Amino acid sequence: MENRPSPQRAGFYRSLPKIELHRHLEGSLRLVTMAEVARTHEMEVGGTDILRPLVQIQEDEAFTFQNFLAKFGMLRQFFRSPELITRMTREAIEDAFADNIRYLELRFTPLALSRAGGFSMSEVMDWVVAESQKASKEYGITVRLIASVNRNESAQVAEAVASLAIDKMGKGIVAMDLAGNEAQFPITPFIGIFNEAKQAGLHMTIHAGEWGGAGNVAAAIIHMSAEHIGHGVRVMEDPAVVALARERAIPFEVCVTSNYHSGVVSAVNAHPISQMIGIGLNVTINTDDPSICQITLGDEYQKVREQLGLSLTTLRERVLAAARAAFLPEGERQALISQMEKEFPV
Repeated sequence: MENRPSPQRAGFYRSLPKIELHRHLEGSLRLVTMAEVARTHEMEVGGTDILRPLVQIQEDEAFTFQNFLAKFGMLRQFFRSPELITRMTREAIEDAFADNIRYLELRFTPLALSRAGGFSMSEVMDWVVAESQKASKEYGITVRLIASVNRNESAQVAEAVASLAIDKMGKGIVAMDLAGNEAQFPITPFIGIFNEAKQAGLHMTIHAGEWGGAGNVAAAIIHMSAEHIGHGVRVMEDPAVVALARERAIPFEVCVTSNYHSGVVSAVNAHPISQMIGIGLNVTINTDDPSICQITLGDEYQKVREQLGLSLTTLRERVLAAARAAFLPEGERQALISQMEKEFPV
């Protein structure tokens, strides 16, 4: 395998079987769908040319976490009805299917999705759950859902989301996620809530070490029982935290383009994914927000292969690492691992 010429066609990467552990529903909306909704609801954002810089990163703007997070303010205005929430859930799964993603963990933020239409969080969660079940059967892709809370939200909101997620565990919700601005909001208010949710049977993935330092990664592992770390690239700043994560084999949900667009790294070729893998960290490759970043997971596979120098063997290992990290019962996880071992080129 290593002697073959480096593939240049995007179609090759699109054809590879994939696993996505870190994708936000709110960051997956199609631009054409948003433009249609804007016209239908007479939103004052104009056509796609005017809308695009409001919801997608542009090359001529500042690559900062503040600017990156600002895109969500506009994106969340499009969840205006049950029909739109179900449509956008379906389209996110359809797009994953088109990219040959076989297993998808799709996270969504109930409070944020409920605001535009004045819905209850329970209603929003039911709509996302129901549509993800339908779409996953239609497209033959396994989908599991992660209920996300942002750090700037209150502990009361987190408690309500956790309670609802526990109630809906048998319907496809498998985990909780803490996301958002880690540079300004600590995990402290959420520790007890997330640990109780884990005791009730939910898995835990925590955004850390993206816009905050390695200490946030350690805190997520030690105090919040994180099974996965979202992003986590700044773990490299502290050898002791690297050792902790390596000892516990914590999967890192790394998102290269997102890290560049949000200012975590200064350039794609400055991303530490190769170094993370080289020192034995359990790295997986993901998109984060494919619409905001205007990418697919196939694009990310091509990027790490052709710009960051990962071999096809290493790429395959990282896909298998994602399969081993999937929030699935053991039997289903082993079946997924076997499937990927057979289907990924060797």
